[in-house]
Amino acid sequence: MSVMLVWMARYAKRVDGNHREVVDGLRASLPEATVFDASGAGKGFPDLVVGFKGRNWLFEVKNGDQAPSRRRLTAAQVGMHGSWQGQVAIVHSAADILAVMARGAGDG
Repeated sequence: MSVMLVWMARYAKRVDGNHREVVDGLRASLPEATVFDASGAGKGFPDLVVGFKGRNWLFEVKNGDQAPSRRRLTAAQVGMHGSWQGQVAIVHSAADILAVMARGAGDG
């Protein structure tokens, strides 16, 4: 087992119920993108890293069907999002991800 897999397994975290649906939907809608599932990284790191046309996008997946109190960011997520110097977005669906990427496509 590679070092990365050992590290990821050690920090495996619970994912939202719609996580797989979001990943599968994004891969189907944007097959030319690289979609890395980082949900096991822990320490508040976002669930998905998406590479597309030379840019990297970070997304925290939350289940929009849950009550708002169940969709809250953890303390680690709040800290990571607050200190991150780049883009990070909270999303509920693959369509949300595509919308964020479309809005940011003209940046820089």
